[in-house]
Amino acid sequence: QVQLVESGGGLVQFGGSLRLSCAASGSISVYVMGWYRQAPGEQRELVARMSSGGIVYYADSVKGRFTISRNNVNKMVYLQMNSLKPEDTAVYYCNIFPAGSRSWGQGTQVTVSS
Repeated sequence: QVQLVESGGGLVQFGGSLRLSCAASGSISVYVMGWYRQAPGEQRELVARMSSGGIVYYADSVKGRFTISRNNVNKMVYLQMNSLKPEDTAVYYCNIFPAGSRSWGQGTQVTVSS
């Protein structure tokens, strides 16, 4: 099973930007890859996903602010987050879509201060 390690989170002010990275231990070229997030007391939700062919989906709450990208050669997935809001505060995870019963990594914490 491909292992995924997220990085790039941090504390940022309202309106700021962050770029999250996800490093895969194996090939991801055949998979739809997604970024998910889980805020305290909330269920994990899909934020964005990208097929191997470049078809993307964004949750309405991040559309126009977040951009997902991938590099299959380097086995990396990215999430560029702009115009961040306090409601974007969450632990962000990278995983295959749909995740099904796949395990989750530790994620990376994103905190947006108002």
